Amino acid sequence: MEQKIAELQERAKTIRRHIISMLCEAGSGHPGGSLSAADMVAALFFDTMRLDPENPEWQGRDRFVLSKGHAAPVLYAALAEKGFFPVEELQTLRKLGSRLQGHPDMKKLPGVEMSTGSLGQGLSAANGMAMGLRLDGGDQRVYVMLGDGEIQEGQVWEAAMAAAHYKLDNLTAFLDYNNLQIDGPVEEVMGVAPLADKWRAFGWQVIEIDGHDLAQILTAIEEAKATKGKPTMVIAKTVKGKGVCFMENQAGWHGNAPKPEQRDQALVELA
Repeated sequence: MEQKIAELQERAKTIRRHIISMLCEAGSGHPGGSLSAADMVAALFFDTMRLDPENPEWQGRDRFVLSKGHAAPVLYAALAEKGFFPVEELQTLRKLGSRLQGHPDMKKLPGVEMSTGSLGQGLSAANGMAMGLRLDGGDQRVYVMLGDGEIQEGQVWEAAMAAAHYKLDNLTAFLDYNNLQIDGPVEEVMGVAPLADKWRAFGWQVIEIDGHDLAQILTAIEEAKATKGKPTMVIAKTVKGKGVCFMENQAGWHGNAPKPEQRDQALVELA
């Protein structure tokens, strides 16, 4: 287990380096929420999910939906490292003609299961995937990641009701709870607490973890797999901009790309 965690920590660090590099090259994008999600994405893509980069449409694969689509860099970095497309292509982020658009496009890039970016819609799509897979009799699982500012959207709670109503126990949601959105602290913009109580009231199994502790992340995933008759929400307390000292807990880094000198400093910290 210790070796696995050490390997995943290195994966997460590599993902963070890619995030910084590609955003600097693009000159725009969203580092804060990409960096905060890196540990969870590393665990899912490099330990948990059944995927075949050589056959992205393989029916037996697990699915991942990045509901907070502006955090596309963390997904692109994981897909490239997993082998869905060349790592060098990460440097084309947000450029004309690139498959790596500012928000994920399922029609352009292999490994992207859902085009996202209009906040609040990813859980609904994940519900549909989970229901379809169950109707087909498969044992595949669906994972979806939401942002804490995103759950201010009403559609999230309609989808939460539906997932519990249909007992979608093949669905696991991760909430990247870094408590910052583009306009500032989530609780000042539109408070979402008490989170655990709300999701439980909507009929979900709820697990609360440190979203940067890989042992806790892996344990939560296994607990979700073992839960029957209801979907699971993993509320992961995270740090926006995690891993880069001048970005951590700074709402200003929600949607600003680092300049070359800032990139260099960040990459030293992430070495």
